[in-house]
Amino acid sequence: MEGSPRRLGAVRTADVTLAAEELRNDPARVRAARRLRAAQRGTPALDRLVELAARLLGTRAGQISVLDDVATIGGAVGLLPGHADGETRLTDTPCTLSAASDDVVVIPDARADERVGSLPPVVTGAVGSYLGVPLADSEGHVVGSLCVFDPAPREWSETDVATLRQLAASVVTELEYAALTGEYERQHLRWRLAMEAGRVGTFDWDLRTGELVWDEPLMAVFGYTAEEFDGTIEAFNRRLHPDDLPRVGEALRACIETCGEYEAEYRVVHPDGGTRWVTARGRALAGMDGAAARILGAAYDTTEDRSGDVRVTRVLEAMPAGFYSLDHDWRFTHVNAEAERLLGRSREELLGEVIWTAFPATVGGVFEEGYRSAVRTGQPVNFDAHYPAPLDGWYELRAWPSPEGLSVYFIEVTERKHARDRAERSAQRLALLAQVSAELAGTLDAQTATSHLPRLVVPALAQWGIVTVVDAEGRARDVGWWHPDPAARALVERYAAVRLDAMPATSPVARALLSGETVRAPADEVTALLPPGEARDLLGVLAPGSAVCLPLRGRGRTLGVLTLYSGRGEAVSREDLATAQDVADRAGLALDNARLYAQQQQLAEGLQRSLLTEPPEPDHAEIVVRYLPAAEAARVGGDWYDAFMQPNGATMLVIGDVVGHDTEAAAAMGQLRGLLRGIATYSDAAPVEVLRGLDASMAVLQTRVMATAAVARFEQTEEERARGITRMRWANAGHLPPLVINGDGSVAELAAWKADLLLGVDPEVRRQESVVTLDRDATVLLFTDGLVERRDADLDAGLLRLREALAELADRPLQELLDEVLERLVDGRPEDDVALVAVRLHRQDRPRPAEAGPNDVPDVLAGDPAT
Repeated sequence: MEGSPRRLGAVRTADVTLAAEELRNDPARVRAARRLRAAQRGTPALDRLVELAARLLGTRAGQISVLDDVATIGGAVGLLPGHADGETRLTDTPCTLSAASDDVVVIPDARADERVGSLPPVVTGAVGSYLGVPLADSEGHVVGSLCVFDPAPREWSETDVATLRQLAASVVTELEYAALTGEYERQHLRWRLAMEAGRVGTFDWDLRTGELVWDEPLMAVFGYTAEEFDGTIEAFNRRLHPDDLPRVGEALRACIETCGEYEAEYRVVHPDGGTRWVTARGRALAGMDGAAARILGAAYDTTEDRSGDVRVTRVLEAMPAGFYSLDHDWRFTHVNAEAERLLGRSREELLGEVIWTAFPATVGGVFEEGYRSAVRTGQPVNFDAHYPAPLDGWYELRAWPSPEGLSVYFIEVTERKHARDRAERSAQRLALLAQVSAELAGTLDAQTATSHLPRLVVPALAQWGIVTVVDAEGRARDVGWWHPDPAARALVERYAAVRLDAMPATSPVARALLSGETVRAPADEVTALLPPGEARDLLGVLAPGSAVCLPLRGRGRTLGVLTLYSGRGEAVSREDLATAQDVADRAGLALDNARLYAQQQQLAEGLQRSLLTEPPEPDHAEIVVRYLPAAEAARVGGDWYDAFMQPNGATMLVIGDVVGHDTEAAAAMGQLRGLLRGIATYSDAAPVEVLRGLDASMAVLQTRVMATAAVARFEQTEEERARGITRMRWANAGHLPPLVINGDGSVAELAAWKADLLLGVDPEVRRQESVVTLDRDATVLLFTDGLVERRDADLDAGLLRLREALAELADRPLQELLDEVLERLVDGRPEDDVALVAVRLHRQDRPRPAEAGPNDVPDVLAGDPAT
């Protein structure tokens, strides 16, 4: 389009038609788009790129559209069957806005957007939200659009826009690479057609085995099909004109005896009686014994023009590829017109010149190695090579020996090579982003993952790098560094240890931290800012050329800086800088998420711990409690324990678990714990009555929560005290039953039990109570399911592991026993909250395990349950 394209970010629906007309009225743009539209078909990389775009941006669908006078989908994901084929009018797709705009088109709610609300994809519900960027080729022509969309409305972030822009560059690279590849394939086809037009064929006669190999063009010259030709010299003689047979046979014998060259012109008689003139040239190749082992050569039909040189020259001049031939002294003997153009020299300048002199950069490189190998082995060679200035181009070459010397076909592939390099570089950048995302998403310790960033981006984006993170106190610390050279790695590590203390507030790192913007600076400027000392000396030894400081940005704050250093004379490309900033943004978001996660975990855990109290310290028993929050903040919930005295002097232990995992569950736990403690301490109610009262209170107060709980009361009459036994009366509302460790170390299986209904379901349900008689030295453990449940094992397996651990640890002090059980069963990082409360009954003459404290009671087990 003439001039700068008009912004269409705020035009109304009717202007989609205007945008379509503007796109159609730009002939150069339409031609560029048609060129790429033909190349896009059958390009799997386009589908992979649009699938990657949808995955990175979290959308259901996306597509690549090439727009000339219609819209054609080149790659798609998430479209209904049949919708990815065919063509669409420019006025029926929001991609027209993306292509006609010079900026990204952001549509959070398509149905409410006047620009696109009446377009078919929006009306049908396929597009509810849309994000599209234009695709511009290397000449600046906008040829299409890359977009992602969802059926439902959604907001698009700046990171989404940056990611889609970067992927758009990769899409254009793939389209241009596919177009160039197609053009070169067509050029190769024209080359082959020119060879066939000249009717040039080759032969290979193995003198030891007698096998004669002809290619298809030579079979056609002699009037054979592949099925008719039997691969023997007799097949050659059968077609040879009888008058020419003696002469040609003599030429072959002389070639074999002298191990020299072969040249002959003869007539070939076809089965239909027709006669063709053929010119053949070849050479005998010696075997290990010095005698001729095979004859290689070529032949071509010269019937229409008995001068073979003229015929072949005409074919070579018409070829779209460069061709030149060299004699045995490496002098140019023929140069076609295309070779003149590609080499920048006329044939008058080159004919008679030695190639090593005319093109000195061929000496000692792949050119000389390939050419000499072809002549030495008698085998053709193929290779790609770069010739420096003044040609400064990449070439694809095919060279094969001939009786006269060496023949070379070549084409320039500079653009194809650059397109392939750009595609590979783009793929490397996308792979780097995917690896960084995986590293940051695969751990809850974002700071540790961030410290590995230099190892991921070096040397892909820079010569070496350092990452800085701001800690909870607001201090900047260098937490990671990397240099690919092991000899320099220790220098970088030491520089990272001392540089921040030496840097002034005007340093690039400090400016990036304060402004939240990328800061680029030459190394000399950084060195000048450092005071004389170790940091300055180390930077001088490392000798970078420049540095770029990329802020690690979170939500409204800068959480660190990624500093990348380039070597002298090197410059960070615009694409690499965009990739590096994307890496930094992803790291900043991960650090911010980790900060918010830690705050959430501390809030939930602090709330829960604030509601859990220390147990009493009786004379004749030891009570120990433990609480361990879930490793994931989102799973911190409503587990609780309690231990207290009733008015009659009996001890009551409680374990419970509110359904749910969040701060709301922790708050509900505090409410239920307070209700239960109030009910139990106001009266001498038994465990079953306590649970019944709690259930009734929950219904009256409309707590709208459910919970499991087990309540155990330890009772003892004077007679039972004398006998050294204690009764445990307990009731269970959907909770796991207590476990008893006897004094001899055995773990008692409680009598068959059936848990009653959970609390908060039916306050009228009938609840039951059980009684167990315990000897002194027995230990009773109440616990929540987080101790025994795992995602990869069932509950029974967890209970078995717990019983085995208790049996093995029965003789340990109670404090140590609980700590060891937690370590063995959950390894210190439980998947769910874990609450434990345990009581160990002592003999009357046994001293207490610890000094008396403020929670001491004279006899926690005293009390008559009948009162």
